Amino acid sequence: MQWIAISGSWRKTNQEIEAKVRQTVAEIINNGNGIVTGGALNVDYFATDEAMKCDSSFNKIKIVLPSSLETYAKHYHKRADEGVITKEQAENLITQLAKIRNTNLDSIIEGKFEIIDRVAYFDRITKIIGTADKLIAFQVNNSEGVQDTINKAKQKGIPIELYSFTAE
Repeated sequence: MQWIAISGSWRKTNQEIEAKVRQTVAEIINNGNGIVTGGALNVDYFATDEAMKCDSSFNKIKIVLPSSLETYAKHYHKRADEGVITKEQAENLITQLAKIRNTNLDSIIEGKFEIIDRVAYFDRITKIIGTADKLIAFQVNNSEGVQDTINKAKQKGIPIELYSFTAE
């Protein structure tokens, strides 16, 4: 079994991107492989949701968080209070991650950061690529985080499949 990192924008997406992510993840899981994501909104959320539909035991899903799930949940509630994301987005993501952890504790890989910032997120990317055998990236609007993931995958020497999108 190979672990395929799924990376993509959490800020902007559209139906075309979501459909491509879901199709890609279904193929990965149905081919007997697993996915590794960062547990973020949009691309990570779509990928995880699709994988959950294909693998009810969640043994083909790894979610690398920058912190404990509890700290991560507080961060997302704070971001919703700030108006960066909606309360519904925060709740849906937290519920998704909690369900995965409750079903298969080994699926959630918690980091040590207490403050979720740029350093924590880029460290999480390093850990995702460290776990992965391949990267499939859904880069939207030249996302800096996705580009960092691509650069780290190149440094590791793993195959990269890149889909580039523009979204408003």
